[in-house]
Amino acid sequence: MSTTAAPARQHVPGPRRDAGPEEAVDTVIDEACRSLHLPTIRGRVSEMAEEAMRQRSSYKDFLADLLEAECAEREERRKQRLVREANFPRPKRLEDFDFTENPNVTPELVGTLADPAWVKAGQPLCLIGDSGTGKSHLLIGIGTAMAEAGLKVRYTTTVNLVNELAEAADEKKLARTIARYGRVDLLCLDEFGYLDLDKAGAKLLFQIFTEREERRAIAIASNAPFSEWKQTFTDPRLCTAIVDRVTFNAHIVETGTDSYRFAQSQKKQRRR
Repeated sequence: MSTTAAPARQHVPGPRRDAGPEEAVDTVIDEACRSLHLPTIRGRVSEMAEEAMRQRSSYKDFLADLLEAECAEREERRKQRLVREANFPRPKRLEDFDFTENPNVTPELVGTLADPAWVKAGQPLCLIGDSGTGKSHLLIGIGTAMAEAGLKVRYTTTVNLVNELAEAADEKKLARTIARYGRVDLLCLDEFGYLDLDKAGAKLLFQIFTEREERRAIAIASNAPFSEWKQTFTDPRLCTAIVDRVTFNAHIVETGTDSYRFAQSQKKQRRR
């Protein structure tokens, strides 16, 4: 006759026999929180127990407060992890964008883009404007907002992405790399159109757009209007196909031609 072993139970060490009643309880709570991976409850239980006694909270209310604190802290750590994994080059937030310096970008427009609905719908975003008009700030700020909303985001520049894809192709890992980029909810592609791409590089980039088309959102920042993209993508047919994919159902934001950075430099010069 065969017997099935009972599943092993997690063992929480009991208090030392020479410990006082309060110290014994603290030890049990500490060890249980370690075992169950509840760092927030472990760190705040004494403080919250004192507050519960002052408020004459019920046992259920006290337990609910503990669990709520643990969940809130865990969610905050998750947001920080998603922002960190997005690989932004520097911190930028939408609330720090100076709308007075660029009237082309309105708070209402940014508020719409801060809502993750367009990302979940797989819609593209194109930020078009000259250097210094806030494109990268908006791109990183929007990406940060999406990561904090619980979505997987990845930031890269166009040249870095093409180089990564070329290296992956040389190492016979192209399909795996494209699939990895295809899994993120939002791909933020900066400095789009800054450098000319040969046909091979354009084809590699086209595969990324094809993989994500109408399923996963992509946001690009470019200093060139669509009419000038043929200078970046020297193959006219590839250029047309890429423009079609990044503009279909897209949010298109034109940040203008007046450089915010240049205006700030002029102000500093006048103060001297």
